[in-house]
Amino acid sequence: MNTGHPATSWYAATATPFPQLPALSDHLRADVCVIGAGYTGLGAALELATRGVRVVVLEAAQVGSGGSGRNGGQVHTGQRNDQAWLEKTLGRDPALALWRMSQDARAHLLALIAEHDIACDFRPGMIHARHRKGGEAQDAAHVAFMRDRYGYDQLALVDAADLADELGTDVYHGGLVDRGGGHLHPLNLALGMARATMTAGAVIFEHSRATAWRREGGAIVVDTPQGRVTCDQLILTGDGYLDAVAGGAARARVMPINNFLLATEPLGQRAETIIRSGAAVADSRFVINYFRKSPDGRLIFGGGENYRPGFPPDLKAFVRRHMLKVYPDLAEVEVTHAWGGTLGITVHRAPFVRELAPGVRIAAGYSGHGVMLAPWFGKLLADAALGAGEGVELLAKLPTPSFPGGRLLRWPLTVAGLSWYALRDRI
Repeated sequence: MNTGHPATSWYAATATPFPQLPALSDHLRADVCVIGAGYTGLGAALELATRGVRVVVLEAAQVGSGGSGRNGGQVHTGQRNDQAWLEKTLGRDPALALWRMSQDARAHLLALIAEHDIACDFRPGMIHARHRKGGEAQDAAHVAFMRDRYGYDQLALVDAADLADELGTDVYHGGLVDRGGGHLHPLNLALGMARATMTAGAVIFEHSRATAWRREGGAIVVDTPQGRVTCDQLILTGDGYLDAVAGGAARARVMPINNFLLATEPLGQRAETIIRSGAAVADSRFVINYFRKSPDGRLIFGGGENYRPGFPPDLKAFVRRHMLKVYPDLAEVEVTHAWGGTLGITVHRAPFVRELAPGVRIAAGYSGHGVMLAPWFGKLLADAALGAGEGVELLAKLPTPSFPGGRLLRWPLTVAGLSWYALRDRI
């Protein structure tokens, strides 16, 4: 899968300086080896190192260079699936436990930022905008359901006129405001977590792709091109960047798709009329548009995706088309940065969290909801490695079937299905 070029992203251009880390070139012994230096892997390594565990993190590229450093930076509340779906699928008690877990994840994220002084520009507020007429009754029912059944009082309805005034565009038909959501600089969050992880005593190696793992006696051995790590426990992460080392069961259930963003030049006074509250925005399309303002008044806009290896050749033009459908009056504004990233989705959009084999655990398939959940899920993987596996066991109840079609047909069948849903956005 093409990972794009991180230097083209506005996040990379504005990231807090971070040192280049060496590649593994030796044979090391650790209690736990973590594969992947994104939110999940760093969340696991930080928790383990803080508790005195010897941790080695292997990153195939650079810290945060995957989806953790390229995403829209949006902090959604709850699990990826809404509570009504979770109740219908799992029952009331597991659904309630998953809601409480999501609230713990939010508190954990904010505590990480505060405790480790991570300069990632967190700002509260999340707007869900309807792109079609109708839906007011469903939104009102959702607000009441979350308030009355879960005690969540951070949701409010917004009508079309007020939303147009808030966003500076009249293309939407009302929606919801979630005061518990928010947005941040995703790469700076990952880099800040990495600094905290190393300060706690973990060792991170960049450009050290794990090529295989195997058991030798009672231990696990992880190979890289120039070295290896012998460990007692193994944690696999990577989301849309999972490769063969994660195994066939994971790759059958987590499908990579590519998503794309741009950043405009600073908008000056015009920025004051766009998203007046400074919240993040996501609309109701299957292939969502999502956008927010940067601290210096740029519009950071995500729109469009593809389902094959490689990115469109002209990313600026590709994403600009989506932006201009929402903000046609920005046609003359310069786009200074455009980039893409890869995320992992599952059939039901529920995350894939499992113990794959004794001492080997994985979390992936966040389906676009990883900024808040992934650091906490990393902590849960760390807890499980130390014998407290209740969180992983709860998440393992979420249904994550294999994509249909088997090894040969799953990709074309899935692409056909996703393309059909994407077509509905334009009907």
